[in-house]
Amino acid sequence: MILAGDIGGTSARLAYFELRNGRLAAIAERTYRSREQASLESAIGKFITEQKIKVQIACLGIAGPIRDRKVVTPNLPWQIDAAILERELGIPHVSLLNDLEANAYGLSELVESDYAVLASGAPRAVGNQAVISAGTGLGEAGLYWDGAAHHPFPCEGGHADFAPTNDLQVELLRHLMKKIGGHVSIERVLSGPGLYNIYQFLRDTSKAEEESWLGEEMKAQDPSALISQHGLSGKSPLCAMALDVFIDIYGAEAGNFALKVMALGGVYVGGGIAPKILPKLQQPRFLQAFKNKGRLGALLEQMAVRVILNDKTALLGAAHVALSHDSIASEAAIR
Repeated sequence: MILAGDIGGTSARLAYFELRNGRLAAIAERTYRSREQASLESAIGKFITEQKIKVQIACLGIAGPIRDRKVVTPNLPWQIDAAILERELGIPHVSLLNDLEANAYGLSELVESDYAVLASGAPRAVGNQAVISAGTGLGEAGLYWDGAAHHPFPCEGGHADFAPTNDLQVELLRHLMKKIGGHVSIERVLSGPGLYNIYQFLRDTSKAEEESWLGEEMKAQDPSALISQHGLSGKSPLCAMALDVFIDIYGAEAGNFALKVMALGGVYVGGGIAPKILPKLQQPRFLQAFKNKGRLGALLEQMAVRVILNDKTALLGAAHVALSHDSIASEAAIR
């Protein structure tokens, strides 16, 4: 029995998987609010107690840089150590992955219906792949193509610099530099909180006026979700403008990362936000920003771009890695 996890700043998703007819199948799943948990050990302990299933191997995709089987999560006050998880939870083997690395592994478990195609790219193109996912934060991961298979690797590109591409975005950068008081990463504008940062900038610099009814709604509900909702519907011009700026930045950063890893094998847009704003992503704006790379714009034209619709991709990826580790351990025991 495999325990897999997708641990982010908003939600901690845990699931038990088993292999059925050659494919991973979830037999139990639970989502916890991350900030309502004292620690990851506490969340996993609750899940194990509830399900009463003995676990031999676990793999957890976690938002943050993994080093020496440890991670300090940038969007949660947690310090996670695989050795401590093994000891306190009684699990023989625990692996930690970056959450976007888990997403990258999860691609191998998806089928065509798990994607929405934004650009088909060049026919029969092969090569490296890129995954970019905006949610509570911004994650990026690559997949190196060795000529026969893809090999995922983690990145922390979400914490690299925000690079404006027009005068409005330059003004946005200056506004955030004053507000934050230092370095402005791309995650500060390309994430759920980033969308709200864009909205506040447009409001506070009088680019558009905040409707009184919207201000009242934001006191009681998640501002980023409201901006997406009213931006898509067009009910709020301010929300629509914020969402357009967000789409421009998302497309540009996806193109930046695609160039950096030479993603001729395709670019995958994941995370919790993309499926919710899919109608906007399917409009020309996103791909125009993606391809707007001067002399190398034609190279971007060759890259397929897909939105990941399956919200269990990271869980599947973590289970995929756990299954691989379990197979290796079993083979070693036989030898």
